[in-house]
Amino acid sequence: MQGVIAAVPTAIDASGVPQRVPFIEHCQWALDNGCDGLNILGSTGEANSISNDNRKTIMEWAAADLDVSRLMVGTGTPSLEDTITLTKHADDLGYGIALVLPPYYYKPVSDEGLFAWYAALEQALSGRKIEIYFYNFPQMTGIEIPVSVIAALAESSPKRFTGIKDSSGNLEYCRAVLTVAPALKVFPSSETSLGDADESGFAGCISATVNITAPLCAEVWAERHSPNVQTLKKISEQRTDITKAGLVPAIKYLVGERSGNRLWQTCLPPFMTTPKATAERLISKLSQN
Repeated sequence: MQGVIAAVPTAIDASGVPQRVPFIEHCQWALDNGCDGLNILGSTGEANSISNDNRKTIMEWAAADLDVSRLMVGTGTPSLEDTITLTKHADDLGYGIALVLPPYYYKPVSDEGLFAWYAALEQALSGRKIEIYFYNFPQMTGIEIPVSVIAALAESSPKRFTGIKDSSGNLEYCRAVLTVAPALKVFPSSETSLGDADESGFAGCISATVNITAPLCAEVWAERHSPNVQTLKKISEQRTDITKAGLVPAIKYLVGERSGNRLWQTCLPPFMTTPKATAERLISKLSQN
């Protein structure tokens, strides 16, 4: 797994029930328009607002209808038992990679506690092939996974702990991870980092805004040894415009505009549908970029 990875949203109806057809349509569009892979049920997919039963169902849809070798799936929850159950289900379906948040409810958490939690997950997966990517998102979890803990886990179970998605926005953190665990695949969460990917040794990016910027990102990734500065500038401007509009609702609005399916505008609380005035400003700005 490397390159341009979209953290895809989840289509839901007005009752909050996930919808297979529009979800798969968008996933296939992303794969056909510049994405090397997809992250199913990440933060952009509103996974932590979706029941475990529905998360399993969505996993099943994607594994059945898409090329599962190009998918990774979020299985992290504050509950070790639930995380184990979801990760085993992903493995049963053929997913090669699970993206796992740290246990984010009880804070502060010691380095020893974090190591023990991930080590228990590894032990429960004994005999299974699925690999684990750490998911570092301190703005949401309140926990920055210490580089030393990542290094220790990667050393103790190198075939299990093989990568990380870092959503902190701190590229120095990403570089520090590679310094202590050079075998890990490191994915920053912003496609603006693709300009540094070759020099820094990043494996690509896993990003929400890639759902929109994928064609441009594919160009940069293909030319990552000497990326086009103007293309990177355009990507940065589009990402900024989308983020300012409210990342997840804006992504869903834009997917709805592209696909012609307004069902995509529906979000699970606490997210709210993008206001009409905000949406119109966003469309106007993106058309200028």
